[in-house]
Amino acid sequence: MEHLVDHMRTSYHSSHEPTCGICKKHCRSFESLREHLIGPLPKQECKNIFSVRGCKFCLTILDSPNARRFHQDRCQFFVGNGLAGRFSNIGLRENLTIDDGVIRGNQVVALACKMVGGGSDGSLDLCARVCIIDENENIIFHSYVKPLIPVTNYRKIQDFLCNGEAMWRIQPRNSGRARILVGHGLDHVLDRLQLEYPSIMIRDTAKYPPLMKTSKLSNSLRYLTQAYLGYEIQTEIQDPYEDCVATMRLYKRMRSQSHRREENPLASDPQNRNNFATWRQNELERMSPEEMLAISRSDYYCWCLDS
Repeated sequence: MEHLVDHMRTSYHSSHEPTCGICKKHCRSFESLREHLIGPLPKQECKNIFSVRGCKFCLTILDSPNARRFHQDRCQFFVGNGLAGRFSNIGLRENLTIDDGVIRGNQVVALACKMVGGGSDGSLDLCARVCIIDENENIIFHSYVKPLIPVTNYRKIQDFLCNGEAMWRIQPRNSGRARILVGHGLDHVLDRLQLEYPSIMIRDTAKYPPLMKTSKLSNSLRYLTQAYLGYEIQTEIQDPYEDCVATMRLYKRMRSQSHRREENPLASDPQNRNNFATWRQNELERMSPEEMLAISRSDYYCWCLDS
């Protein structure tokens, strides 16, 4: 029992983790859950049931093969509308500000950039296209950007780059109200745009623990889209709108998960700091695994808390 207490003290298991719908095993990431179900060394009982009743995208276990078929058809996304459809609700202004610095519409926006290469070997990332969409996948802002230094590797983004806007015109001039910002690798994107954003409002699919590899490294957006949304991106021309849509869909899927609500959901909350304190060792060893799980808290902010 002492080993179980030590494990619970360091694992931060909680109701917010990906969990096997068959054996109820808690996994650190969906990648780990996928390996548990259909990996090289799966749990055979879970694999057998999942092969008949499991959704290959969200990894949910359904009641029957027919329910699985219906669910999986609805769970899979497809590539977004064509260029004309994307711009049907565009919100650009002549001076390239976004409603005087305040983003309109819903509380969540997605940001993506496409880079070209600078420097002698073309390895220095320079922002060449930027796109922002709302929660309904409508474009709020889209523009080509004129890099500050010469481009030495165009990376499939040469068209129209000569007409790109200067970086200072892309940057917002007014503070406005912060919205939840969704994206992939946002630290790098914001750095290339020379922008700062409150970290508490950032939802980064490259750093969200349930979407990371079992090695705790980031998955590519292309892989996440194929594995969890069911379609491919970044196959031809590099399009920031395509990336925005993918990250927004991933965010909304993670946000829509139904988890048990807790008043203090984070292990770092002051009320939870003594849940597994060493001075409670004897008390903890008398608890059942279910009782310890009930007081255990996550060490990351679950996006379901945004709903």
